[in-house]
Amino acid sequence: MVKEIRSKLNMSQEQLARELQVSFATVNRWENGKNSPNRIAKKTLYDFCKAKGLDEELIKHLLDY
Repeated sequence: MVKEIRSKLNMSQEQLARELQVSFATVNRWENGKNSPNRIAKKTLYDFCKAKGLDEELIKHLLDY
């Protein structure tokens, strides 16, 4: 889900991590399924995607939000 969002935003893992104020390793773990974003991280990611103009329903679908 995070990789798809990142692809739609045309961002690298490092860029997304910087924007969300998390480490590169955190984004990498989310994308590789080793961890998933907690509730607070999902909210931050949702708000960020919405501010970037992604469709709200798509964001909700991708984040199971």
